[in-house]
Amino acid sequence: MRNLLTDIAGIAVGHATDLAAGTGATAILFDEAVTASAVILGGAPGSRDTAMLAPEMTQQKVNAFVLSGGSAYGLDAAGGVQAWLREHGRGLRLRDALIPIVPQAILFDLLNGGNKDWGRFSPYRDLGWAAAAAATHGAFALGTIGAGTGATTATVKGGIGSASVKLPQGYTVSAIVAVNAVGSATIGDGPHFWAAPYEVGTEYGGRGLPARFTPDLLAPRLKGLPPPATATTIGLVATDAALTKAQCKRLAIMANDGLARAILPTHAPSDGDTVFAAATGAAPLADELDLTLIGHAATLVFARAIARGVYEATALPYPPGLNSWRDRWG
Repeated sequence: MRNLLTDIAGIAVGHATDLAAGTGATAILFDEAVTASAVILGGAPGSRDTAMLAPEMTQQKVNAFVLSGGSAYGLDAAGGVQAWLREHGRGLRLRDALIPIVPQAILFDLLNGGNKDWGRFSPYRDLGWAAAAAATHGAFALGTIGAGTGATTATVKGGIGSASVKLPQGYTVSAIVAVNAVGSATIGDGPHFWAAPYEVGTEYGGRGLPARFTPDLLAPRLKGLPPPATATTIGLVATDAALTKAQCKRLAIMANDGLARAILPTHAPSDGDTVFAAATGAAPLADELDLTLIGHAATLVFARAIARGVYEATALPYPPGLNSWRDRWG
């Protein structure tokens, strides 16, 4: 176990980063198409092909997911991933047509510094291709990389995080998140994470919770005051259990509880919070109770992945250069 999304067999993750522009893309590829769904609870989402993930829609499986910066421009990244998959013979086959199914969610990182004057066409299609080409089934980097390159929170730099757990019942549950929230993953103006109760070992510093909570600690810390506070936390929770599309949606709903436990406030009008859920189907589901246990694990790994994304982030090397957690608290 690497404490990463790739602890589930058949999943590969790749990043592509444009540090000069302060943005990037992350591709999540599946060796075999997986059953998937999604839940969008933020007030300002940006996405591609998410409507078909509803349980009542015909298409059951996807070949990849993409997380990207760039706001609406970033939606081009899925085209790059789709092109890479098509060249490698992966996708939905309809007679002579091959169509890779690649839903995507984006976050807003256009005001984080960096050179966004990219000319007529945005770089995101090429970033998507590069992320797919870089995908690995092993360890991958966290923090200021891929879709997390330009991510921020209200208090410190955001980034890419991941976490996983192996349940006693034999299922593996894991998550990957790009943390770019209107709110804060840390409590007040200190180093403690809202997700502290769920930490495994010292994966995000081992600071625990404050000795006591005061009204000031519970007061909201908000990005981008005065408005607009453009943001969005996006991610995927996955399991090797065999789930239906409706059960995947339930998994995404429960993973959103982890988002709400790790960031305060969340699901705000300027957030686009989007959570995908996928099931590779390697392990048969014993009964409905197991789905509850998998969903509970999804809540915790999603919260842990958020805290790890902030903990592992580094500041961008130009203004406005929001400090990272490690810059402030080491």
